[in-house]
Amino acid sequence: MVIGLHHGNLPATSMRCACIDIGSNTTRLLVAETAHGRLDPVLEQRAFTRIGSQIDALGEIPAATIGAVAEVVAAQRAAAACAGAAHVRVVATAAIRRAENGAALVAALRERAGVEVAVLSADDEGRLAFAGATRTLERPPVGTIAVVDVGGMSTEIAIGTLAGGVTWLRSFEIGSGQLARRCRADPPSRADIDAMSAAADAAFAAADAPPPLDHAVAVGGSAASLPSLVGPVLDRAALARVLATLGSAPAAVVARRHGLAPERTELLPAGILVLAAAARRLGMPLRIGRGGLREGVVLELASRS
Repeated sequence: MVIGLHHGNLPATSMRCACIDIGSNTTRLLVAETAHGRLDPVLEQRAFTRIGSQIDALGEIPAATIGAVAEVVAAQRAAAACAGAAHVRVVATAAIRRAENGAALVAALRERAGVEVAVLSADDEGRLAFAGATRTLERPPVGTIAVVDVGGMSTEIAIGTLAGGVTWLRSFEIGSGQLARRCRADPPSRADIDAMSAAADAAFAAADAPPPLDHAVAVGGSAASLPSLVGPVLDRAALARVLATLGSAPAAVVARRHGLAPERTELLPAGILVLAAAARRLGMPLRIGRGGLREGVVLELASRS
């Protein structure tokens, strides 16, 4: 899929860049070509490394998990090189920010995978997701747009304009992996849904009111799974449909029916409820975006190289 881009200091000649994104639930690779206002994904990989669940339980990343993540990153770095990436940036998000031994993972990746890791601040995470989302939409958005990026352990909401960038950004300590661990049944019971929904609403309630909006876009792993279940927009009707689908059978069965990864399907009820709570806080439905953090990193790499 070739994604059109709307603005920015992108090179006139073709440049192939890569991002490895170490998140709370997954470690992902994107290799993409950028040139002449286009972003063309060349290679995408995903591994469910589940760092966030270890941190929630222990406060730190176990040595075995550090080793497993190092192996995944080394393999993705090699895959990026084989795909012809001239520049590779490795980033880490909320799980590594919060882990007591996040520095140990960074050191292990330097030693075992030969990469330097940028542990992103919440503001950088939101800014890059905003850039990746707004610059890869099918049509350039006019007016003020919110980008909601739901991760495993945090959610960033960034608001701004295509021309002016981010002017309002907040990070919330709520994510799909974190919230999913409150769920007691598979499929989730009505009580599970109500409890997770209330927790998601509470996480957004303390923030100051966001500015008026013209558009709202959702990105992240949960959002990317939605089109196959309910289409391109998460509104009240779509929320009811997707919760009914996810509640109709155990996660493994739903995954087989809809061609989803079982690991992602286990997290989907929680991720969708976080998105729905964000939509209520913003006062409008969320359209599913085509790009996010990794696209933002690749675009920034291309503009600086």
